Amino acid sequence: MSDAPTHMPQASQDGTDAPLLIGSAPDSWGVWFDDDPRQPPWQRFLDEVSQAGYRYIELGPFGYLPTDPARLKDELAARDLTVSAGTVFTAFHRTSAEERRATWQQVRAVAELTRAVGGQHIVVIPAMWRDDVTGKAVESDQLSTDQWQRLFDGHNELGTVLHEEYGLRQQFHSHADAHVCDQQQIERFIEGTDPDLVSLCLDTGHAEYGGASSVDLIRRYPDRIGYLHLKQVDPEVMERVRREDLTWAGANRAGVMVEPPSGAPDLAEVIAELERLDRGFYCIVEQDMYPVASFETPLPIATRTRRYLSSCGSSTRIR
Repeated sequence: MSDAPTHMPQASQDGTDAPLLIGSAPDSWGVWFDDDPRQPPWQRFLDEVSQAGYRYIELGPFGYLPTDPARLKDELAARDLTVSAGTVFTAFHRTSAEERRATWQQVRAVAELTRAVGGQHIVVIPAMWRDDVTGKAVESDQLSTDQWQRLFDGHNELGTVLHEEYGLRQQFHSHADAHVCDQQQIERFIEGTDPDLVSLCLDTGHAEYGGASSVDLIRRYPDRIGYLHLKQVDPEVMERVRREDLTWAGANRAGVMVEPPSGAPDLAEVIAELERLDRGFYCIVEQDMYPVASFETPLPIATRTRRYLSSCGSSTRIR
């Protein structure tokens, strides 16, 4: 597909390099759902993400931020914020017609809003194989050959629709407790999908969670990396997660995601590998912390993280 949309952000203002544009997301304010009293109000998120010094954000769960494009544009403009991506959740390996209809309804709603407010990407998160609350498996943790093929076909179809109908780029996000989580699964997904239709949202925290190497993935599949989520895991907590077989939600309550640079992987090393590619990327900070201990918690962490990442490499930019 020769006219596939670019996955690179715009060049820096001085035009001298391929920038790594550092942004943040509602996730770093403890937001997992469209409406939850344990989450900061959306106005507070927008105020504080701007106050922390970021200029690029994701929409987060659909419905958390206003879904009326005109209103959202006004709210973003008032805080000098730009949207990089929306997020959708999929389960293309499954065969339920009802689930498929719901998925495409969500995809179209998020894609329309993302396009309307100037976003370029859709981050796509696969379904988890076990219930996050009870810990009970809802299906096998391994896909059959047929299920893998349905997964590939579904994401190729999604990439086609996003490109042809909305001018957006699909960025697939491997995830804890999903069927695409570890290094082998990520590589199988990359090799089974069309590079013109599917790029990888390389989430450094989820990769580390699954035992995958972000640096190795960048080196081995440089042309398939299209977008970044920057986060770190606490190795000691990760040992507990594996030892006690904690769910993704349980791992977060245990504090598996930590403020950089105190965890793994080394984000300075990740950024160094990205700079060698000489391409621009959105690098969105996502420190999972749902639910936040206090609404006062996220802003200081977000500010310190922005300062740290801005010191890594030579082409990291806030705008």
